[in-house]
Amino acid sequence: MKIAVERELDLVKIAPGSAPPVCKIMDYGKYRFEQTKREKEARRNQHIVEIKEIRMSPGIGINDFNVKLKNGQKFLKEGDRLKATVRFRGREMAHTNIGEELLKKFAAECDDIAAVDKAPKLEGRHMSMFLSPRNKQGG
Repeated sequence: MKIAVERELDLVKIAPGSAPPVCKIMDYGKYRFEQTKREKEARRNQHIVEIKEIRMSPGIGINDFNVKLKNGQKFLKEGDRLKATVRFRGREMAHTNIGEELLKKFAAECDDIAAVDKAPKLEGRHMSMFLSPRNKQGG
């Protein structure tokens, strides 16, 4: 305690339960500052995985499909999950197989960078499929 006061530092108990208690002389304010700085750095480097959605219709044109495909691949490369959805309107409900083929084609085009989490499934007027990015080292 006397040495800590002489050096104008703090006496910090590291293991107070042991006999004798283990203490360390340090600048506690500086220590807390560096610890919070490390925590902020760790939080900044974290990537929050979001679910991005791409919506299509069964009668989508080839160029529109390619644009949606390019956007979907960009989302997957950024490390986000992707929900590809086909919306059916009116009489299109009688031809849900077209939407399923469309989603399968989308998954086949993204096969090198993504894996299918959930196969195409019809929920009401929407058919959805989930894709997640493949690990960069796993391939």
